[in-house]
Amino acid sequence: MTSELTRADLGWSAFYTSQLEVEEFEAATPARVSAVHRTQIAALTETGPISLSLDPGMSSGEIAVGDWVLCDPEAARMIRRLDRQSTLQRGSDYHYGERQLIAANIDTLFITTSCNADFNVARLERYLALAHDAEITPVIILTKADQTYDTESYTVQAEALGRDLSVVTLDALHGDVAGVLVPWIGTGQTVALAGSSGVGKTTLANALTGDNAATQSIREDDARGRHTTTKRSLHRLPTGGWLIDTPGMRGLGVADVAAGIAATFPEISEVEGNCRFRNCEHVSEPGCAIQAGIAAGDIDPERLKRFQKLVREDAQATETIAQAHSRGRKFGKIVKAAQSRKKR
Repeated sequence: MTSELTRADLGWSAFYTSQLEVEEFEAATPARVSAVHRTQIAALTETGPISLSLDPGMSSGEIAVGDWVLCDPEAARMIRRLDRQSTLQRGSDYHYGERQLIAANIDTLFITTSCNADFNVARLERYLALAHDAEITPVIILTKADQTYDTESYTVQAEALGRDLSVVTLDALHGDVAGVLVPWIGTGQTVALAGSSGVGKTTLANALTGDNAATQSIREDDARGRHTTTKRSLHRLPTGGWLIDTPGMRGLGVADVAAGIAATFPEISEVEGNCRFRNCEHVSEPGCAIQAGIAAGDIDPERLKRFQKLVREDAQATETIAQAHSRGRKFGKIVKAAQSRKKR
């Protein structure tokens, strides 16, 4: 099946061609990363799958599923990674201020949640902020529609989270799931599937790929389940697209995604600059454009609270990232100075 693929089938575009040096057109082979391991990566080429070793100075944390790399097939060695068209990442759960790679070169993010107690607008807004910041098209997928008589209320709440935001309600166990989602899974298109554990991502992935990966039942008390996807991987779809499935995420931090937050809350970000005072806290200050919007019914006060929470979290995490980069630069200078002294 993979032997019949072209680069365009794999998602290659002029964006990547423009990055090739003249000598690389014949000497190097483009490959798309399908899985990342500790010292090796699995990748797909026009002639089939290949396993590549990383350069000694490169960490597997620098490579993401979906990346395009240049390789030497005979030596089974990766040469270099090409610049990404999009990078999906989140704030780290364990090291505040750092970011963790999720996937690369994605066209669409399927933000998956279920029509039950898992539905959480604040979590959905976090996913939307990450997608918007990476300039990836978000689509909210409402699963388990067969388990409620009131899908409309979930749809209305989800649609209120963005202008022209696509929201799809479906039962992944029945019906033509691929047919419903076909606008985003055509030839060469790449979608990433994200969401909490137990919302039906594996069932949805099975419906799209035709596979039969194991799923686990949810707990009745809180509608949660154990995740069945443990590692990110790239899968070819019968429709010609590509799916990157991701493990369920317990935490979803934001870091250095101010543009994504602004795009997620346009009704707030577009008018807050109109406040009379530059340092307006949007509480009771005179001439506050946000409070005027709330009074006019154009801004939901609960949305404002969630917006402000994300802005504060992002600002703190972004500052920490800058500090870490500064420390790294200082450490690099110290190392270079020490090496220079040794050479004398």
